[in-house]
Amino acid sequence: MTFPLRTCPPSLSIVTTTYRIGEAAELLGVSADTVRRWIDGGRLAAARDDNGHRSVAGVDLAAFARSLADEPDTGSRRSSARNRLPGIVTAIVRDTVMAQVDIQAGPFRLVSLMSREAVDQLGLEVGSPATAVIKSTTVVVERGDDG
Repeated sequence: MTFPLRTCPPSLSIVTTTYRIGEAAELLGVSADTVRRWIDGGRLAAARDDNGHRSVAGVDLAAFARSLADEPDTGSRRSSARNRLPGIVTAIVRDTVMAQVDIQAGPFRLVSLMSREAVDQLGLEVGSPATAVIKSTTVVVERGDDG
């Protein structure tokens, strides 16, 4: 959904991306109720459209997401890795040397290949809480829309 920020000639119209509550919740990996509480509590700015539905400007949502990432993670260890995705182990496939561990972290399925010894030492099993820590030299970025 887009709307002009201010009245100006159509050739100069400035358009911004906005997100409905459910869309914002999906992007942040939380429930719509959590987003509503953040809005009601003044942590996240929102506006109402002509139908009374609340929406969040893309720039406001991006700034808020960044602020969440900047909050200290009380459960994190000292590490240079900043991409930490807490989740639950959903599957483990072991052979004699290697293992594949599937983690569901919010809406994301992550697959890690590691030694069987590491899986055994960590005591991982289906249903265990686990945090996927991602440290990479290459990150591929895709657009989230059709544009």
